[in-house]
Amino acid sequence: MVSFLHTLLALPLLLLFLFMKYKNIIKNSPTFPKGPKGLPIIGNLHQLDTSNLHLQFWNLSKTYGPLFSLQIGFKHAIVVSTPKLAQQILKEHDLDVCSRPPSYGPKILSYNGLDLIFSPYNDCWREIRKICVVHFFSSKKISTFSHVRKYEVKKMIEKICDHISISKISNLSEIIMSVSSAIVCRIAFGKSYENEGGERSRFHGLLNETQAIFLSFFVSDYIPFMGWIDRLTGLVARVDNTFKGLDMFFEEVLKEHINPNNKKKEEEKDIVDVLLELKKQGRLSIDLTNDHIKAVVMDLLVAATDTSAATSVWVMTGLMKNPRVMKKAQEEIRNLCGNKEFIDEDDIQKLVYFKAIIKETLRFYAPAPLVPRETNKNLNLNGYKIEPKTLVYVNVWAIHRDPETWKDPEEFYPERFLNNDVDFKGQDFEFIPFGAGRRICPGISLGIATVEIITANLLNSFDWEMPKGMTREDIDIEGLPGLARHKKNHLFLVAKNHM
Repeated sequence: MVSFLHTLLALPLLLLFLFMKYKNIIKNSPTFPKGPKGLPIIGNLHQLDTSNLHLQFWNLSKTYGPLFSLQIGFKHAIVVSTPKLAQQILKEHDLDVCSRPPSYGPKILSYNGLDLIFSPYNDCWREIRKICVVHFFSSKKISTFSHVRKYEVKKMIEKICDHISISKISNLSEIIMSVSSAIVCRIAFGKSYENEGGERSRFHGLLNETQAIFLSFFVSDYIPFMGWIDRLTGLVARVDNTFKGLDMFFEEVLKEHINPNNKKKEEEKDIVDVLLELKKQGRLSIDLTNDHIKAVVMDLLVAATDTSAATSVWVMTGLMKNPRVMKKAQEEIRNLCGNKEFIDEDDIQKLVYFKAIIKETLRFYAPAPLVPRETNKNLNLNGYKIEPKTLVYVNVWAIHRDPETWKDPEEFYPERFLNNDVDFKGQDFEFIPFGAGRRICPGISLGIATVEIITANLLNSFDWEMPKGMTREDIDIEGLPGLARHKKNHLFLVAKNHM
């Protein structure tokens, strides 16, 4: 009882101390851009909705300008919203702003930052990136997996044909996620988990939980002394349970690959095989462990599957809402490819207008609308002194809608990319769907190859209609937060055989 009273009496003193500390942080902080006023301790947290931060930031930029600041708990943050500012951050200050903001959940699931996405900028990250670029994402390696993409997309077409035979509406969101997952799993593990059964349920359960944790808000990330809230809400336990499930799954995968009876030809080796060989050779600048391998595979599972699936669904969404563009795309594919039953990756290289559609989808729908970074040293940005450990958000969504850069930015118009050299490889800062600088997504070529073969064949094999009683205006474009911005409501369409 006495102990409780002491605690009760000490509570106001603790709150006063924290309030004074917060005021001291604000008072002594370097000159920051203007931004919305916040409250003590929590700053602007109460004003932010994590489900659509890019839209909130876009609206705030209209009030406070293309460079503004926020106080998120005890952390400073700045938001940049124009191509010029993005170039300063991602090119001129790239080395100063090339770390990721740490977060409790991703840190645990990435084996304390041993991966590519969530790792801080250090020697480990540089070696892991080098491994991925050389061994997984080179043009040669991506082409060796073309047969995987072709096989899985053909299965997708068969599934949709089955829907047609029984007059079933197709949930294109689920179908595309399934084929994207199958492609990534076969490239990573050498097997798919899309067959019905307990193994599929377990795999997708873990994948869904991992994605949910990446979406979760951890109070401890921004107000450390209130981290007990994460425990009280069960979030910490959820992270621990998901990590245990993932780790057990990855252990089983590694055991299967280490099994001496599981011999493969060189062309049959998957990403786990390559990583295990590199570990055995021991020629890297870091001591590659099983935990490194698990962390890298976790990235592939979540990021590669998410981005390809989300982008493909947005392509079909944009085409359904713009029948002129849909008609023009199908005519190009069917005329140039000679009414082939299947569009191969070589065929796709001929499709100039189709490729412009992919670019316009990445601009208009921006599957990754925010690029998060963290400063690792003092820097000067437009006359403002930005201190280390400042969160930096590059608002890709706002940049892709900058009226000074794009004509009619609110219109879905692929023609803007015809006879236009602007590309998404990180050199044109008005168009950065995959980011730029050292932390640009290294799997761009793999992701684009997957999106192109999925959507080209959806357009070639089928004509698409809205379900009975619905119109194109009923298709919403609201998105979900995450590593990739998925369409919030699934895309339900009716397929009709073309051939």
